[in-house]
Amino acid sequence: MSPLSSSLLNPRLSFSLKPLFIFSQSSFAPRKFQIPRQFVSAKRKTFSALASEQSSATDNGGRSGGGGRSGALSPSPVVEEVQRIDVNPPKGTRDFPPEDMRLRTWLFNHFREVSRLFGFEEVDYPVLESEVLFIRKAGEEIRDQLYCFEDRGNRRVALRPELTPSLARLVIQKGKSLSLPLKWFAIGQCWRYERMTRARRREHYQWNMDILGLPEVTAEAELISSIVAFFKRIGITESDVGFKVSSRKVLQEVLRCYSVPENLFGKVCIIIDKIEKIPIDEIKRELNATGLSEEAIEELLQVLSIKSLTKLEEILGGAGEAVAELKELFSLAEKFGYSEWIQFDASVVRGLAYYTGIVFEGFDRQGKLRAICGGGRYDRLLSTFGGDDVPACGFGFGDAVIVELLKEKGLLPKLNLEVDNIVCALDYDLQGVAAEVATKLREKGQSVDLVLESKPLKWVFKRAARTNAQRLVLVGNTEWQKGMVGVKILSSGEQYEIKLDELE
Repeated sequence: MSPLSSSLLNPRLSFSLKPLFIFSQSSFAPRKFQIPRQFVSAKRKTFSALASEQSSATDNGGRSGGGGRSGALSPSPVVEEVQRIDVNPPKGTRDFPPEDMRLRTWLFNHFREVSRLFGFEEVDYPVLESEVLFIRKAGEEIRDQLYCFEDRGNRRVALRPELTPSLARLVIQKGKSLSLPLKWFAIGQCWRYERMTRARRREHYQWNMDILGLPEVTAEAELISSIVAFFKRIGITESDVGFKVSSRKVLQEVLRCYSVPENLFGKVCIIIDKIEKIPIDEIKRELNATGLSEEAIEELLQVLSIKSLTKLEEILGGAGEAVAELKELFSLAEKFGYSEWIQFDASVVRGLAYYTGIVFEGFDRQGKLRAICGGGRYDRLLSTFGGDDVPACGFGFGDAVIVELLKEKGLLPKLNLEVDNIVCALDYDLQGVAAEVATKLREKGQSVDLVLESKPLKWVFKRAARTNAQRLVLVGNTEWQKGMVGVKILSSGEQYEIKLDELE
């Protein structure tokens, strides 16, 4: 009996072969045998259910081979219903389809260009770091926001929540081979498992600029100047945003008056950083829980309410480092030309424990958004990781808040897809020639969208409109026989023929 007749006589055999390729004795050309529709199930069926169905069929006269034995049931594949996956990205994360990617690229290009104008070099670090790099800063809120796990080598690792500790690690690694001062910048993705609000996600990209090896306040002045330059480039003015400036040393001087232990300083800073986020009674309760007296808390809150550098000087005196450094910064702001952008606000301390001096935050003057950016001096960070301390300062600038601000101000740029040329062959036999034309144009630095399949001209013109193409290059038989191609300037409608070598 031939394989074909066997399969026809035994439908169960056909069902188990999906699809069945049959080779005749005289030819090796395969023929696809279609599975009868009635044997294909859209739902999961067990072997026992299938056997029951077959038994029922034979009892009703469905014996194969004119009443012979039907044979044992062959195991058949189980067809399952495929559940559609959740097509949304994980909560708090984003996809970047082309239109969003164009905006991200535009933003990052401005980050890079400003950094270049200020003489900074770009660096990058692993997204995955040792967990200890971040938990060394004990008591910080960030410890509870880490995406961390143990890898297959039993090492504790974490997705970086910020970039500065990685910078410190790299500086320690390079050691004395580095020539100070360093001016580095980075644009990297950061991860924090935190409560999401407007412009706050669980992943974001951050632009960091850092200066290491310079103890003078000129470093902070330069960094603020770079952010102002960025704002101006994208159309943001001093009436839209400003900078609140203070110093951690202000807080230190007040706490020192009440003999507050140094080890409590970091905890107090974290609490004060919430001063605009939670009720003042909650702030007092948390400060009291650290061991501060009622008198110290009242004095501290009074100082933190000061918005004038002159008033601060009256309370703390002019001899202390905090006031002297702040006065110098405001003087430098005049010379840099951004004095209208900055204001003193004693309540600004920043939440990260490693800051040691001047701190600053960029804020939305309408108060609709959270901090746009922030930074300050961190002279003692390297010793936290076992290195020798180097005077340092820097800032972090996230991508999410600034995009929200641009939306609020109607300043989001229109970033459409644009190509210089669309090249299309009018005949399938000329596809190779069209590829040659596209290659020559690309070698000259022009972007080319090459039509890779046979399409009517109506479709080509629609694509040209969608891609904002400047020029349409058509390869037709008549023109190519003369060694020429047809060109249409899409903005003006001008048409002409030109030799390939002369096409620019």
